[in-house]
Amino acid sequence: MAERITIREKIGFSLGDAAANFIFQTIMLLQLSFYTNTFGISAAVIAILFLVGRFVGAIADPVMGVIADRTETRWGKFRPWILWTAVPFGIFGFLAFYTPDMEQAGKIIWAFVTYIFLMLVYSANNIPYSALSGVITGDQKQRNSLFSVRFVFVVLATIAIQGFALPMVHHFGKGEDAKGYMITMGIFSALAVLFFLLTFSWTKERIKPNPEQKQSLRQDISDLVHNGPWVIMFMVFVMMFIFLAIRNGMLIFYFQYYLDIPSLTNFMNTLNNGLFGFLELIGLAGKNADAAISVFGITNIFGQLASILGIVVSSILVKRMGKRNVFILGLVMAIIFAAMFYVVPPSGIFLVLVLQILFNFSWGITMPVPWAMMADVADYSDWKLNRRSTAIVFAGVVIGLKVGLAIGGAISSMLLSWYGYVAPPAKLGQTPHAIEGIRLSTSIYPALAVVIMIGLLFFYKITRSKEIQMQNELAERRKNFSNA
Repeated sequence: MAERITIREKIGFSLGDAAANFIFQTIMLLQLSFYTNTFGISAAVIAILFLVGRFVGAIADPVMGVIADRTETRWGKFRPWILWTAVPFGIFGFLAFYTPDMEQAGKIIWAFVTYIFLMLVYSANNIPYSALSGVITGDQKQRNSLFSVRFVFVVLATIAIQGFALPMVHHFGKGEDAKGYMITMGIFSALAVLFFLLTFSWTKERIKPNPEQKQSLRQDISDLVHNGPWVIMFMVFVMMFIFLAIRNGMLIFYFQYYLDIPSLTNFMNTLNNGLFGFLELIGLAGKNADAAISVFGITNIFGQLASILGIVVSSILVKRMGKRNVFILGLVMAIIFAAMFYVVPPSGIFLVLVLQILFNFSWGITMPVPWAMMADVADYSDWKLNRRSTAIVFAGVVIGLKVGLAIGGAISSMLLSWYGYVAPPAKLGQTPHAIEGIRLSTSIYPALAVVIMIGLLFFYKITRSKEIQMQNELAERRKNFSNA
């Protein structure tokens, strides 16, 4: 029988992803807006920055996977890297949102250096963390439970970023956004360091490769190429993070420039009165609140709470339908609600709230599934090819994540430039053409990536029955070489 995973260990593991998301969600949601509106560099430069930085990170991922798989310490292969990278992760997460007093050329150099180093540290931290999920347990039920708890914590971190980051910037900055970002990211970066240390302390590595397995980089790469489910999941991750990078990066612009400001203000005040002033108490309402930023935060808080419900529903559905089918179901629902943002009128603030809740519920159904599928892909390599290289399997697919972010971030920046977006302090607002670009980039354009994802998943062949077969046969093999 597999060793039971305690709730303390599940929480400890989950805190690691919450920590990463204090930085990761901020990058996806706010960095485009930060660089254009606060830091003060052009959308065209940002497009190059996102491409270069994220491709550097993508190159670092397989290198880190090879290193992590070959790491041998008394703490295991992967946990030590979470410890060693905790403080550097927090430092560069802070510096990437710090605005130095420099001329334009100096700022561009600062942005490139801090962003590239953040991507490198992210690889050194996140590849071992992702691989850790594949070696905590080989039991399918416990693995599904572990990922469900993990993504509840991801959602809580996302609520902190999507709901409170901009109001915190507004509150701490008092009109100076650069100062507000510095203090806000200082808080989130410090929390990230603490959470990583708890992840290291509260988790344990249980699944180990066959001690007779020979390490070979050429064989590792060959195993990936011949692992059909891995190839599919790599392409799925590319499309998924193109979608997220475009939609999440453009969403704040949708609130600031497309939605009607008087309607946003009325909605904020009405909701605040209905909640007996609670929103004003936490800084999301009141005479000094920015209506677009406040409703953006409110909408995301409600949406992320719906994501938690989606995660709970996901764990129930996976037991009945299997991971792939649940993933497809959630994506179909999510794409419908995402695309509907295009038809919302500027005054339709309540409709935006409803659609965001429905979208996040649907996305919540998908959230734990692809990462649990990746742990199955590592098992598949072990089962089919009789070789286990967990970190390189996860590193390969995180390359897909980085490539998706790079392409999606660059597309977002290019779309802003193409449609004629003008960064503040422009006084005349945006042209109708720019606003149309923002609408399309929040809804229709990113949804195309999800259509491709759904098509790819029909070629993924690890069914529920195959999962159970692999679990049982691998457990028998591990008994044999552990007793040898």
